[in-house]
Amino acid sequence: MTTASRHGAPARRLIASYETYEDAQRAVDTLSDRKFPVDRVAIVGSDLHLVEQVTGRLTVWRAALAGAATGGWIGLLIGLVFWVVSPWTVGAVVSGLVAGLIFGAFWGAVAHAFTGGRRDFASVRGIQASRYDVMVDDPDAEAATRILSATGTSTQPPAQGDRL
Repeated sequence: MTTASRHGAPARRLIASYETYEDAQRAVDTLSDRKFPVDRVAIVGSDLHLVEQVTGRLTVWRAALAGAATGGWIGLLIGLVFWVVSPWTVGAVVSGLVAGLIFGAFWGAVAHAFTGGRRDFASVRGIQASRYDVMVDDPDAEAATRILSATGTSTQPPAQGDRL
């Protein structure tokens, strides 16, 4: 499958397809190691899915702890700014850190309480693709295909004429 790229750039051709992003990355790294001009390569994820991995139950204590961590960093930063302005007041750093921990914990617990139990879990979100295609500018596609074939990095060879 082929399509003209935007702004007059050459069309790209599919040279290999992988099940994982790491495998596609490895293919591009192989091209780079063989001095192929990798600025002519793209990794295209297809059939994207939002995956939300639940990491645990969110309790008021856990929310307070997360708030304390955030508040601690902010308080430490503010304390360091005061210390830079007045180096003889090292207590500003400690005071900023302690105040940040306390306020952060308090507001973390309050924010959790206001959710009313609607989202009592912690999670991490990410985008995953069903496959990762390595696409190369059409004029360079044959050279890239030869490199990947010679190194055994190529997988699921594209049908003749597959371009994007």
